[in-house]
Amino acid sequence: MLDKVALEKEFKLKAIRSSGSGGQHVNKVATKIELSFSVSLSIVLSQDQKELILVNLSNRLTKEQVLILQCGESRSQLKNKGFAIKRAFSILEGALHVDAKRKPTKIPRAVIRKRLKNKKYNSDLKNSRRKPSLD
Repeated sequence: MLDKVALEKEFKLKAIRSSGSGGQHVNKVATKIELSFSVSLSIVLSQDQKELILVNLSNRLTKEQVLILQCGESRSQLKNKGFAIKRAFSILEGALHVDAKRKPTKIPRAVIRKRLKNKKYNSDLKNSRRKPSLD
């Protein structure tokens, strides 16, 4: 579905310093990765794929139609790159996934007959509980 090798070349990766507490290591090493991918400028994606992504990821894209992901899960910059790229592919594949249209099933005749027979039985049962009319 997606040409992952060509698409990965369009990702812009930037190493930044992680925020929060962590001591000396976090203050001097840039291990957090910021991945940005411009959907509108992509050469790999077809126009139909771009439109699908723009519709399905409208709340995750910037005004310039750029997908930005940050990953600082690990202390290793290399692991964070892998996590960010894997997450970007899963987000893009999820946006391109189109669900099959549901075909409504027809109710079988036997089921309809059984339901009507049961209704008739319950109706007769309730009618038999009434007081007889004095006509």
